[in-house]
Amino acid sequence: MTPVELSRTVLRAVRRAVDEGELRVAVPERAVVTAPGPGGCGDYATNIALQLARPAGQPPRDVAGILQAHLLGSDGVADVVITGPGFLNISLGETVTAAVVEEILRRGTRYGHAQAPSADFVQLVCPREVRAVVVMDALARILRSQGACVHTRCEAELPPEWVDILGLRIDAQPNQPNQPNQPNRQRPALPHYPVRPVPAPVNPLPLGRDAARWAFLHPAAHDRPRITDEHLVQRESNPLFRVRYAHARTRALGRNAADLGFAAEAGDVRHDVTALLADHPRVLAQAAADRAPDRLARHLVSVADAVLPLLPAVLPRGAEKPSAAHRARLALAEAAGTVLAGGLSLLGIDAPDHI
Repeated sequence: MTPVELSRTVLRAVRRAVDEGELRVAVPERAVVTAPGPGGCGDYATNIALQLARPAGQPPRDVAGILQAHLLGSDGVADVVITGPGFLNISLGETVTAAVVEEILRRGTRYGHAQAPSADFVQLVCPREVRAVVVMDALARILRSQGACVHTRCEAELPPEWVDILGLRIDAQPNQPNQPNQPNRQRPALPHYPVRPVPAPVNPLPLGRDAARWAFLHPAAHDRPRITDEHLVQRESNPLFRVRYAHARTRALGRNAADLGFAAEAGDVRHDVTALLADHPRVLAQAAADRAPDRLARHLVSVADAVLPLLPAVLPRGAEKPSAAHRARLALAEAAGTVLAGGLSLLGIDAPDHI
């Protein structure tokens, strides 16, 4: 069950409560579901009860109790717990976990991408400042992943070393003709969206492509980036290293499993990383809507930190024979690696198979 499907399930619970006269409210158009916050539990949480409490004229926890009863009877929902002032914390069933993994392995690094072009046409414009161009480049990739037609333009010509080292691609610069990325789609007059993050304090090129791009994209646009060698260190204190290391480990496990004669097979695995993988499409959509590549970067760190503790249990130990549990854990690890690779690609960063 994806976050979108769970949102629909929550709305169906609201409709049933309204139909049965338990709540007197207008059913909202959408229900926001996110990873549980501090003090929460389960796979997802929603604040729908707090949202409906005032129009319903009831305390939020009473509204949550009404919706909890309806959600517990929904397909794919294993448990619902009320926390705090009225948050609904939802645990999904085991078969739902397998479905998420199967979808990721089927779609590959395009998991979370729109399956058809949208009607959105966006023109991104940035000054001739290195961080602005990097952010614009990553934002264009994310928007295109969501089906938008995007045109990028810089206010002045880029230095060749920015293109060569940072892998930047701009559709139009001064003295160059416009080259839309999708010429077969007729473009109307595009509204301009200026991309102006806090500028880089120093030249990032000595860091190389991957570390420099991460240094610009991991902080929010309003935060001052740190351009230091910390982005190059190969240890856990470096978030970029953790993301790339987690990806490389998942790929190594696949090779080792093949040597042992077994392959991944989605199955019943309960693990914290599952909710993050299921949430990946929502994160991409939100990063595009908010024009915020940093949302994707932080999400990848969360996926890496969640999957790393799983990896030591993927392969059989000693004389142990590969079991269904090993195949299911391998599938979950491979799904996490796929999400990490796809996310890094959208940020313009390499995901090596070996570290």
